Amino acid sequence: MATGGDDLDDNLLLDEFEEDVPAAEVEDAPDNSSEDGNIGEEAEEDQRPTPKQSEAQIEKKRKRREKDKQRKKRKIAESGPPVREELGYRTPEEQSDGLFALQKKCFTDLSTIELDEKRIPASAFANTSSWTQARPHDELVDFIAQCAPSLQKRLGQKSKSNGAPTLLFITPAANRATDVARVLKTKALRGEKGGEVAKLFARHFKLHEHASYLLKTKVGAAVGTPGRVGKLLTETESLSTTALSHIILDVTLRDAKERTLFDIPETRDEVFKTVLGIPQILKAIKEGKVEIVLF
Repeated sequence: MATGGDDLDDNLLLDEFEEDVPAAEVEDAPDNSSEDGNIGEEAEEDQRPTPKQSEAQIEKKRKRREKDKQRKKRKIAESGPPVREELGYRTPEEQSDGLFALQKKCFTDLSTIELDEKRIPASAFANTSSWTQARPHDELVDFIAQCAPSLQKRLGQKSKSNGAPTLLFITPAANRATDVARVLKTKALRGEKGGEVAKLFARHFKLHEHASYLLKTKVGAAVGTPGRVGKLLTETESLSTTALSHIILDVTLRDAKERTLFDIPETRDEVFKTVLGIPQILKAIKEGKVEIVLF
């Protein structure tokens, strides 16, 4: 099967402190105790801070800590943009190394030589390091224009064949897929001639329903979870790679547990085994026909 984009019309806690009485003061102190020992206890109690004093001290410390926090935040803000650790903000070389480390976790039974064959070269990655701000779905249009301009052009072209998108957008969440699909449908990307945008995730739709839709629809972009996209690629013949030119991996999105696409073993394995790892896609990537974009 031919791949590579030839099937398109080019178009923290509070501390409690106790005041220590010096030893000399204890030895020289007058004996205030009586036979029942109560007077000494009362004198000791009189020296302790009252509840109001304690509360006031605690409140004072709390306010001081709060001011310290605000001061630190201002210093961070004034120091410039934060240093991003996600792969999406790295150079292509670092992205290649990062994905290869993840591939090793996925393909634990392969030899070194076999692993090397699956490595995605740095030349296959779009340079997304210049986009230093956050990456919500509503910034996707500008992100593509800056980091993958050729994709913007192709999304506006008319598809020749059914079920053959130029873009696969892989995200771990169905809600995110819906939001991204909405953006991809705008004229800013699709224009007047671009193909349909397919939403491919298991929620609400069965595999055969997606397969049937793709077989009769000219699709310009397909957005979905790695599980569903992977099954359509490996278990059906409905999702074609003949026009594929870009694969966007949604690597900066985090769920409620702060996990990304590659932090969840199941989705990580699906990405490398059933999407990037299938022969026709891996071959096209290595030949420079398909570009990997980390969003």
